[in-house]
Amino acid sequence: MRLSRSLASVTAAVALVMSLPFEAVPHARVPRAAFAEPFGAECRTRVTGSHVTAYCHNPYPETDRVSLHIECDQWWDIDSDGTPVGVPPALTVRLTGRCWEDVRAAWVSHQKG
Repeated sequence: MRLSRSLASVTAAVALVMSLPFEAVPHARVPRAAFAEPFGAECRTRVTGSHVTAYCHNPYPETDRVSLHIECDQWWDIDSDGTPVGVPPALTVRLTGRCWEDVRAAWVSHQKG
């Protein structure tokens, strides 16, 4: 008997909330800044021996400044951070670099330009 009374109370509360107009129910407000515009060139990086090549294509309407970073495998080999290059909308750029011997890691960083 007690279960049916609590179930009836819950059912009545749910029916009341469901009958309220949409504007009367509080909703989380998401600031306009949370909907950021799409940005960033799509980059493909290839390592062949000690050489690194990256192709970056920018499908978005804002220029992206990309830079190639290379970490060499040997402790005595100098790592490199490339100069940022602007990738205008709808264009592709090629970035290259190398180590003296093996490459441990290579990646591309992005900046709004």
